[in-house]
Amino acid sequence: MAVELVRGQNLPLPGTRLRVAVRAAEPVVVAAVLADATGRARGTDRVAHPGAPALPGVAVPAGAAARHEVAVDLEALPPGTERLAVVLVLPGGRFGAAEAPYASVEDAEGGTVAGFALSGLGEETAVVAVELYRRQGVWKVRAVGQGYAGGFGELLADQGLAPAPQVLRAVADAGRAVGGPVAGATAAGAAGEHGAVGGAAEALATGSPADESPATGAPAAGPDPGRPTEERLYRQVWGMFEDLARAVAAYRSAVDFAESRMERELERVLDDPAARIGTAAAAAREAARTRCAELVERARAVLDRDVLQLAEEADEVEPALPAALARWDSPAWSAFRAPAEAPRALRLGDLTVPEAPGLRIPMLVGLPLERGLWVDSGRGEEGAGDLAPEEADALALAVAVALVVRLTAAHPAGGPALEVVDPAGTAMPALAPLLAAGVLREPPAPGAAGVSETLERLVRRVDLVQMAVRGGAVDALPPGLDPAGLLLLVHDFPHGFDDRSITRLRYLADEGPAAGVHLLMVADREEAAGHGPLLDPLWRSLLRLTPVPEAHLADPWVGHAWTFHPLLPESGSTVLDRAARASAEARRASGR
Repeated sequence: MAVELVRGQNLPLPGTRLRVAVRAAEPVVVAAVLADATGRARGTDRVAHPGAPALPGVAVPAGAAARHEVAVDLEALPPGTERLAVVLVLPGGRFGAAEAPYASVEDAEGGTVAGFALSGLGEETAVVAVELYRRQGVWKVRAVGQGYAGGFGELLADQGLAPAPQVLRAVADAGRAVGGPVAGATAAGAAGEHGAVGGAAEALATGSPADESPATGAPAAGPDPGRPTEERLYRQVWGMFEDLARAVAAYRSAVDFAESRMERELERVLDDPAARIGTAAAAAREAARTRCAELVERARAVLDRDVLQLAEEADEVEPALPAALARWDSPAWSAFRAPAEAPRALRLGDLTVPEAPGLRIPMLVGLPLERGLWVDSGRGEEGAGDLAPEEADALALAVAVALVVRLTAAHPAGGPALEVVDPAGTAMPALAPLLAAGVLREPPAPGAAGVSETLERLVRRVDLVQMAVRGGAVDALPPGLDPAGLLLLVHDFPHGFDDRSITRLRYLADEGPAAGVHLLMVADREEAAGHGPLLDPLWRSLLRLTPVPEAHLADPWVGHAWTFHPLLPESGSTVLDRAARASAEARRASGR
């Protein structure tokens, strides 16, 4: 029995020889884009289009028509191909002005496996209809329905390609054959799109707490030959996050559809005065509610199936993760040694969604950090509301110290140097293990004077690095300037900060990462409210983390909230002390 997919839903495929059939109200041009596991195509020779309709493992029609069949042999695809996107381009029009196209996937015998109506399109002139992709050795189909008002050129740019004129011209010629140009597919239209490379999976860094993204630093376009296992695991974790996001989006979409249809059916009963009462009306209402419940139940079954598969995958992946990506109770930390190479990413915590609270997906941030981190010591609106202010601050500081150890220990030679701003000295008990191990070489300078001196010195450092980079004189930097970078931990902000120090801190948050100076703040935003809008740009530039589980991170595709769970060792564990000592020893051995 064929499965009717909704946007974001996926389904395992029964075999490797398939056909993707497309029906549309108007003639459309069909193309196929072959990509790696990150969704990035390696070149325009991986695009099957009317000018080059056949590639190994896939063939598309050479012209425009209202019906198409795309032949696919998944086993014959070029090496490194993990995804195949089937693309529709509409000549001389927009999809919202016509009946929604329909894509179906058929097996080798012609039986329909799944279907997907590309509804909800408007000004778009090109759309990714469905995607065939491989996960854990299993090929699946995903209903995508991602449209592009900028046309085929914009779509290709989102696949990581600077669109080649010959590809766009071939699609445009196919469109003209049915009486009109393909919108957005001319070579001239591609001129301004070369800088638009990067899709939703790489547009993750946002600002305010209500619109923060759960991961930054998307997978690169291609494997890293230096550390293939870490690269594979990183991509696998990213794929798990993406699959759960889309599975939940599909479930919520199905529930919304079921409930809206039930409401329409109930309204029709109420609109008929003769049918509002009596047994017939009651039966109609009950039938509407039953149909709604059945649809929701089917959608939930699909979600439960996907969640179960992801949970099994997570159980397999977790023990294999390297230290930078592993939980504190992982074997990677129990036998920790400083790595030979810098990690690709760092695990900040875990993510869950309400529909699957038992499934935790690692939250990763790409390295080097492109934005600062802010551990919010405010009590917030969720679990931390039961904590006293001093308890919330202590917990936030504990999370920050764990992040410091993870960041420094996961790098070779001890990673970035650590400096601390703690004007009141209240962080010293928590920082004592870092000071004893040598990760923190000197106690923070006390009071407002210490804050001012530290920030002024770091601003000069950033200015010096920027001038050296612009002048091509990086080799002339002073020998005391650590090329591995620096991590500044700011505790108890804004205590001890005047307006000048706040301006310097904002400068470091904005300009520091590019010069190797990274910011980790422990602060309660409400306590800083007296500074008014002066601090708004600072908060927006930082990625907010919480010391207790809180649903404040926005999904980058569909916008639903993820709950962030911080990572802390179990009570009594010595893993932080051991990792800090190993980090400091690696730094000393390197002569730094």
